[in-house]
Formats: sequence, C-alpha cells, structure tokens
Amino acid sequence: MSKRARDDSDSEPYIIEKLRADGVVPVVAFQKVEHAVPAAKALLAGGIKSIEVTFRTDAAADSLTAISKEVPGMLLGAGTVLTTVQAERAVACGADFLVSPGTNPKVVRWAKERGIPILPGCATPTEVEAALDLGLTNLKFFPAEALGGLKMLKAMSPVYPMVRWMPTGGISLSNLASYLQFAPINCAGGSWLVPKDALERGDFKAIEKLASDAVAAVKAARSQA
Repeated sequence: MSKRARDDSDSEPYIIEKLRADGVVPVVAFQKVEHAVPAAKALLAGGIKSIEVTFRTDAAADSLTAISKEVPGMLLGAGTVLTTVQAERAVACGADFLVSPGTNPKVVRWAKERGIPILPGCATPTEVEAALDLGLTNLKFFPAEALGGLKMLKAMSPVYPMVRWMPTGGISLSNLASYLQFAPINCAGGSWLVPKDALERGDFKAIEKLASDAVAAVKAARSQA
C-alpha cells in the first residue's frame, strides 16, 4: 500500500479520518493523463486533500501513477473498482484506498487480506448486512440521490448505527451541507468539483475555486451540525 499520505498507524482509521476531515471527495474520470496532476494540485490549492480517480477511462491507471508520484500531499483513491485485477493495478499505481459502486465479496476480501481500505457501495439493508458480514462498517451509498438521498440514509441509519457513510451520486454544492450535517456521514463524493469542460479548457483555476467553495461549505455545515 502507498505510504505517501499516511504514517505507520492502522491504515483504515487513518484514511477514514482524513476523508472525514475533508468532508468531500472529488470523483474524477480523467480522459487525458496530462490533466491529472494539475487538477490534483488545483484541488490541493483549494483546500481539498483527497481524490477518487475512477476506472471508467483508459487514462485511469496512468493518472493514478502520475498523481502518486507528483502530488504527494494528496490522499489517493481508486474508484469504480470492479475486479481484483483492477484492485491490484490500482494499488500498484499508488492508490491509498479503493471505492466500488457495489459490494463484490471477492474484491472486498482481496483488499482486506492486504490491509487496503475499501468503501464498497450499498443501496439496501440487505446489501448493508452483506457488507457487515465481510467486516466493513465504512460504506459508500450509491447512487445517493437516485435512491432517496438523505431520506433513505436517515431511514436506514438507526438500524445500522455502526455504519458510517460516503454518499455519492447527485451530490452538489447545493445539497452538500444537508448531507454533512447528518452525523453518520463521514464525507460525500462529488463529480462537480472537477468538471469535464474545465479540464478540456485547462481551466485549473476554476477547479481550485470549486474546491475552495466546497471547503467553505463543509466548514459551515460542520459548525451547524
């Protein structure tokens, strides 16, 4: 596992605390590897110290490698990890943690056997219990808004008080605060922080501004929680 962004403490609590401190995790599908480093640096400049690079494009692995080597202050996640082959490749490229849209027991076991933190997606109580049976309590809720969003999480959370969440899907600056004011939520994933059009224009200052606006929203939400 990458040692860039953590010390020798137990990896999962350390990384979950880092994600909670940020409050929001940019979710990015890089089409071009040359966008990865400047985008990560822009996020850092705006105050966000974590990123999830999704395996939805051919540039994913190289983007992970580039950020790992050139942006050491960034906590690096690999998203849309569907197989153990992808998981192994992600970690080899420097990923500090893994995220998946669903809960694949093979991928979860692979990660746990190697001490790699993983946040798999869950959408129903049945899926939550399957994840709990695998020894997981930090889960992704995806696709959040399509599944009922905060209303759904507030309905499930009393039954599973041990679970902490990272809702992703439909989260934006306009609803971020409402999610973060709910205590069982550690952080939220958001694709709005690194827009495709900003990447194509090379407008990394716009990404920095989106990051700083999100950081301000996180602070405001946490102060009111």
